[in-house]
Amino acid sequence: MRKIEHIGIAVSNLEVSNLLFEKIFGVPPYKQEEVISEGVKTSFFMNGPNKIELLEATSSESPIAKFLEKKGEGIHHIAFEVENIVSEIERLKKEGFIVLNETPKRGADNKLVSFLHPKGTNGVLIELCQEIN
Repeated sequence: MRKIEHIGIAVSNLEVSNLLFEKIFGVPPYKQEEVISEGVKTSFFMNGPNKIELLEATSSESPIAKFLEKKGEGIHHIAFEVENIVSEIERLKKEGFIVLNETPKRGADNKLVSFLHPKGTNGVLIELCQEIN
């Protein structure tokens, strides 16, 4: 793993949360998009070399909706940049981690993504992400 790529924060209202984080960082989000397959709308903020992703559910069946129902707003996941997501998934499976989606899928911000189950990572949902070339 190369670095922390971003920290994902589940929010109830993206518009309200965008205004809050604009005040915190002093800049608007650099990117907003909807990932229909995941049932989310996202906004990305830069803070120096660090990225924050805000996630709002667009469907009651969305993983974000379920997270908000159980835990409320807050940190949802930590994403790590990887060079080769397929080989990293295989390596982590051999280490005994539960991979939620063994076939990487298209995520926000032009990334292929896969997730490690939080039961095996001290309760933290880990996202692996690789830039799509």
